[in-house]
Amino acid sequence: SEYGKQWYQRRVRGADVVGVNCHFDPFRCIAAVKKMITAVNEAGLSCHYMVQPLGFWTPDAGVQGFIDLPEFPFALESRIMTRFDMARYAREAWDAGIRFIGGCCGFEPYHIRAVSEELSAERGGYLPANCSRWGECLQKHTKPWVRNRARREYWETLNPSTGRPYSASLSKPDSWGITAGHELVKQHTEKTTEEELKAGADFLSQRKACC
Repeated sequence: SEYGKQWYQRRVRGADVVGVNCHFDPFRCIAAVKKMITAVNEAGLSCHYMVQPLGFWTPDAGVQGFIDLPEFPFALESRIMTRFDMARYAREAWDAGIRFIGGCCGFEPYHIRAVSEELSAERGGYLPANCSRWGECLQKHTKPWVRNRARREYWETLNPSTGRPYSASLSKPDSWGITAGHELVKQHTEKTTEEELKAGADFLSQRKACC
């Protein structure tokens, strides 16, 4: 939106680095940073760009990101991205002009390794020890169908399954329709009381009944 462009342009004045951190998957974060880049360029400004997304897929997340997903925070494992997803993320981020490319919640060491391997040429040709990017190590496997997976095309086009019969492909995010300032979202250091938990449950029941 025009308002968003103006906000980014005002925000970047004097900033050395702008970008997006957490709450959404890499490709949603890249899309957001691209909007920032466009706004900064249109304002005749310049800066560095960063992106530090989740290691989880969140195409179904609402405006608050993964914290609204029913799997948050203890059942997000089925959403974890593969190392090959991360290679794609690194390449798209670099091609977009982003130079600070990292990760936040859900990132594992093999994710960072995939980013490093994908951008090895841009980083002076350095590769981690024992690098086997596209399954080359499978060439020595005893089974021929596994050896056949020792190629880039196989892993780049793979559509992984969850292994859970009838599992949902997308979730319905919680949408309580409340923002900062509402009594239910006031933060405090003390443990949430039974009364507060009941108030939240009652509010959600009423919202589901009317909306």
